[in-house]
Amino acid sequence: MTDLRARFAAFREQNPKTRIRTAAREMGVSEGELVATGVDGEATPLARPGSNWREIIPELEALGEVMALTRNDACVHEKHGAYEGAETDLPHGMANVVGDPIDLRLFCARWRFGFAVATPSEAGRDGLRRSLQFFDAYGDAVHKVFLTRTSDVDAFEALVARHAAEDFAMEVEPRPEPAAETPDAEIDREAFLTAWAGLQDTHDFFPLLRDFGVSRTQALRFAEGRFTERAEPIAARRALEAAAETETPIMVFVGNRGAIQIHTGPVKKLVEHGPWFNVLDPGFNLHLDETQIAEAWVVVKPTEDGDVTALEVYDADGQQIVQFFGERKPGKAELESWREIVRGLPRQEAVAA
Repeated sequence: MTDLRARFAAFREQNPKTRIRTAAREMGVSEGELVATGVDGEATPLARPGSNWREIIPELEALGEVMALTRNDACVHEKHGAYEGAETDLPHGMANVVGDPIDLRLFCARWRFGFAVATPSEAGRDGLRRSLQFFDAYGDAVHKVFLTRTSDVDAFEALVARHAAEDFAMEVEPRPEPAAETPDAEIDREAFLTAWAGLQDTHDFFPLLRDFGVSRTQALRFAEGRFTERAEPIAARRALEAAAETETPIMVFVGNRGAIQIHTGPVKKLVEHGPWFNVLDPGFNLHLDETQIAEAWVVVKPTEDGDVTALEVYDADGQQIVQFFGERKPGKAELESWREIVRGLPRQEAVAA
């Protein structure tokens, strides 16, 4: 750990403005390993690998207003609010936070490490910016909770005291090679599309992929011309611009293997900065690296409330970056203003199968 701290110090001297996530990648280590050394501020390990991380989720409500952050390599989703409406009695190690505005789907069975971090910052209270940071088995960040100036610091310190781990070792696992797709010829495409046509809820889509052994981007190819259309990569920007111009409330989903974070509502202030296209609204920030967008798809899923239309955005490895929907709730039809936005998005020509 001392050696890693020294390596980071040398790296930071040459790259003073590089964020810790980027520094970790360029140094060939995980972000979690760097955080554990304390280079980003004093880091108190929480619980222990193998612990039930869901126990912490309901306790976050006591912190009051915080900033929830979930990201992947190409998109950062930041939402201000309280962790209200926690649900932790879900199968497969899941937990939900279903309050307004914090809306999360947490795959806690994939969380391995957690830290309470106190980072020196003029913007933080008492010169410290306090956060809870959670990582998977590979040391990749899955979810973070940052205190704001109105958060309850005493509640934060009490939570840390309850969950601090005394016997801790940061031992990350090597990332496995990506699983190969099932060859197209081995999949009953017509049966898959028939099952797709019979969907009753958007939440049934993932089980559909699992049952047929189909990857997400493979499914989009199979359904091209029936339930999906290729869009230009610029479609993500165009969708946000149109939603802002027409004041259409939308839903923005950003996730990784450990968490999905959702914004529901309008978007207003859109700003381009370098490779990033940003939403900079009070209570909601989105940062989208457009250079990493390889594919965009318009996707239609039948439900008992009518068709639901999404814009789904992927990187070159087929990993989903972000999803956009029109604001909707069960029992209500999709917004016609969102459908109009989607109809106006730039399309690509279909690729012959």
